[in-house]
Amino acid sequence: MEVRLTREQVLALAPDAASAKAGGALAIDGKWGLLGADAQALWGECQGSGSKPYQTQVDLAALVSRCSCPSRKFPCKHGLALLLLYASGNPRCVPQARPAWVDEWLKGRRDRSARKEAAAEAAASAPPPDPQAAAAAAGKREQGRWARIEAGAAELERWIADQFRQGLANLPADFDADAQRMVARMVDAQAPGLASQLDAALGSGTRGLAQLGALALQLGLLQLLTQAVPRRHSLGAARVADLRAALGWPLERESVQRDGEAIADRWHVQGQRLIEQAGNLTERRVWLHGLDSGRTALLQEFSHGGRGWDAQWLTGCVHAATLHFHPGTVPLRALASDVQAATPGPASARPDTLESATQPYADNPWLPQVALRISDVHMAHDGTRSWLQHAEGALPLQLPGLQA
Repeated sequence: MEVRLTREQVLALAPDAASAKAGGALAIDGKWGLLGADAQALWGECQGSGSKPYQTQVDLAALVSRCSCPSRKFPCKHGLALLLLYASGNPRCVPQARPAWVDEWLKGRRDRSARKEAAAEAAASAPPPDPQAAAAAAGKREQGRWARIEAGAAELERWIADQFRQGLANLPADFDADAQRMVARMVDAQAPGLASQLDAALGSGTRGLAQLGALALQLGLLQLLTQAVPRRHSLGAARVADLRAALGWPLERESVQRDGEAIADRWHVQGQRLIEQAGNLTERRVWLHGLDSGRTALLQEFSHGGRGWDAQWLTGCVHAATLHFHPGTVPLRALASDVQAATPGPASARPDTLESATQPYADNPWLPQVALRISDVHMAHDGTRSWLQHAEGALPLQLPGLQA
């Protein structure tokens, strides 16, 4: 059964609130000199500030767009506006002769996809490398990286101990500059997870008692993580996988697809979020719930320069797919393959209890985020702190806008 895009699903694709607002303002028939669609694509021309209109096109199968405007966001406001017109059933978005510039773009996408498949087939048919030599080389690389991480972790452990020894209430004037040097040192030690966690712990602005308390908590958790590095030989395989993920040591996509736990299911898209990172990088988090397996999964992907995504997931809908899970004590992050077209989702999802929702943190204290599906809650705040109130208890929330 085909799923027609809704306005809410289109706006969920927006990279930020400003783009969603701007796209809505452009979703007016009169602003588009050309509109058209067929089974594969959607296209239009929107007059901007220049002499030539912006040419915008959307691959309807993947919900990937391209526009001639200078925006570096994906999708841009013109792509969102075009999709909003399509979702509203604009009578001009009907099958007609496809412009040459749309054909050229679609052909380029098909050609790139074919080359990627050909490269994958060639790699699969190539004679395998000598397994002993490959294993020896991989082992040497891993040993070298562990040595660099262990040296960096030991240095960070001493630095954190020094901060607690002198007292966080007596931080020196150059503390932030010194801490940023330590962040850079963790990057050099090939432990980007330690770098990002330390950078996040520093926060910004003045530090009152609440901020110093949060800093103490984050530094304490970092200290536990640094102490786990030299003790990794005493940990089980799943816990070592947790440690590697917390250190920011990524797994190769091929190894996850080959060795990760594979679950074919109907995955209900419960929410997604786009986060703009430094360096023109966009992170996408998609939270899924398996209707048959009951499993929760996180798809965490990155796009540079607005290149877009391999597949689009429609919030509230269901996509049949096979997920390959990263290893760990709480397998959560996954890669998707064989993703099928969206079908209507269930009317409602069974809510979690607070105990079941927070249990993953007890099993893996280094998890940066987990899914939370609860009902009958309300938010409360006292001007500086905020929390989620539920009949079972309360959960603290991190909402920067409410911080003092």
